[in-house]
Amino acid sequence: QVQLVESGGGLVQPGGSLRVSCAASGTLDYYAVGWFRQAPGKEREGVSCIGSDGDTHYSDSVKGRFTISRDSAVTVSLQMNSLKPEDTAVYSCAAGWGCFGDYVKNMYYWGEGTLVTASS
Repeated sequence: QVQLVESGGGLVQPGGSLRVSCAASGTLDYYAVGWFRQAPGKEREGVSCIGSDGDTHYSDSVKGRFTISRDSAVTVSLQMNSLKPEDTAVYSCAAGWGCFGDYVKNMYYWGEGTLVTASS
């Protein structure tokens, strides 16, 4: 069992940056780690995923603006630049077996999320 805790959410003006982090109770080295978001009234969507081999994946809506990284054996972060109002959502991290296909289905462990708001 791996417990995940997100941090770093908050309020930022459009065009600004935020970095959200996912801290685990154990090593994430052997897991794929994904970041997901859910806005009010919308379905949860996959934002980015990093495989155990370091391979990264991004949704078209964030490609070129967001960067996922493994900061340590127990922490994975998502650097978010050029934030837009439509990026406003609760961001959750999850750990699982791979970043393939609809990778939300590949995740075993989930954090509770952190709210990111891009608004003036």
